[in-house]
Amino acid sequence: MKTKWIAGLMMVTVFLLTASLALAGPGKWGGRGSGGWGMGTPYQGMYNPASVETIAGEVIGLEQTIPMKRMNQGLALLVKTEKETVTVHLGPNWYMERLDAKIDKGDQVEVKGVRANLAGKPIVLATEVKKGDKTLVLRDAAGVPIWAGWGWRR
Repeated sequence: MKTKWIAGLMMVTVFLLTASLALAGPGKWGGRGSGGWGMGTPYQGMYNPASVETIAGEVIGLEQTIPMKRMNQGLALLVKTEKETVTVHLGPNWYMERLDAKIDKGDQVEVKGVRANLAGKPIVLATEVKKGDKTLVLRDAAGVPIWAGWGWRR
């Protein structure tokens, strides 16, 4: 009887430890993982490093976005160029809100990134955003997100 009780207690303990690690750790179910914004996700699959281009214009708005199902919320800019107004996806909120880099409505920016089509609408997946003499780097040359870095560089 005592052996069954100890075995049951051990099973409950293992379950509770496993559940707490799953809920607290990084990953798509919460925590500080990529939240669907990282490598190997359908969203990242839209990024083609061979088709990087640069656009310039005025930030006419900032918006919260959840680009695809099962993704965490992220930050996007609405940039008005001479030819169009385009939505520019920067990155996940948990990363963007910790940067010392600030982009506001009315700022003139130059965005380097890749055009993609999301739910029938054109977007740009940002690689870099230049504002004045500062550059916010969001991806490396291969398109890998730099969610662990911090802030502006000169």
